[in-house]
Amino acid sequence: MDKLLCMRVFQRVIDEGGFAAASRALEMSPAAVTRAIAQLEQHLGARLIQRTTRRVAVTESGELYLQRVRSILAEVDDAEAAATASTREIQGTLHLLATPVLASYFLAPRIARWREKYPKVSLDLMIDPFPQNRVEEFDMTFMVVEEGYDASVVARPLITTEWIVCAAPAYLQRYGTPTTPEELRNHDYLRFPWQQASGPSSRRLHLKPLEGGTAPVSLDMPVGVQSVSFDVLYRATLDGAGVAVLSRLLVASHLASGALVHLLPEWIFGRYTIYAALPSRKLMPARVKAFLDFLGEPAPRQTASERLSPAQPAQSRSAATPRTP
Repeated sequence: MDKLLCMRVFQRVIDEGGFAAASRALEMSPAAVTRAIAQLEQHLGARLIQRTTRRVAVTESGELYLQRVRSILAEVDDAEAAATASTREIQGTLHLLATPVLASYFLAPRIARWREKYPKVSLDLMIDPFPQNRVEEFDMTFMVVEEGYDASVVARPLITTEWIVCAAPAYLQRYGTPTTPEELRNHDYLRFPWQQASGPSSRRLHLKPLEGGTAPVSLDMPVGVQSVSFDVLYRATLDGAGVAVLSRLLVASHLASGALVHLLPEWIFGRYTIYAALPSRKLMPARVKAFLDFLGEPAPRQTASERLSPAQPAQSRSAATPRTP
């Protein structure tokens, strides 16, 4: 039994969501993938994966084992990269985790340019709307945190932006344009569940003054749509379904073209920074350092109206409980 290979197969089955997908990703036969998992489970004396006709689900033992497997395989890859760094160009796989909106609108526009620059480094991008508890599992985790945070994750700031209240002109023509925060109570709220919470307080809209000097406000609004997918809320806002809180990073071009209207410009939902969080292991592989440096370069296809203020240059610091875009 090749234990290291079996561990890689196990990780890929979970990440790909099935045996067939893992066999394609690893360029192995389905029978070889099945055999590797069976050998690993027999060696450990524990069931790692529950198999059904539609999907695979990791068991409790499998989840604990997977956390250690990710760390072990990352260390193996790091050791190989360090041993060969002086003799060959950067290569390998970068395991990334990001919220859906950061994956679509921050990382995706940069992928082609990254592949041109580092063709031997592939990106394995996983999506999680609440990634803050999985930092140790990946080479790099992308999240958004509010200013003034303080906690224990090593992270590098990338871009700072504000989250603002927006609506489409067609919606405002039907229901009117609010001129004070209190008037938002009469409008449909397209809501992202910013924190994994429940109860009446979790459904309120909190706004703060852009310049300070005025007390924040907290509003009860009728929720027309709630989703952890910003793509859903973003498209619904553009189509005139209601009022939403969106990032300037996402909507700058639509504000400039008039497709969206910035409501209550003296108020913001918050000011947030996109961070690249790193696992706590001491060795930073060359491919990770290269990707961090690459992210510091100007973003592709940005107009002047779309550029955001870069975060203060990056000394690694600690991140707190983040909010997620």
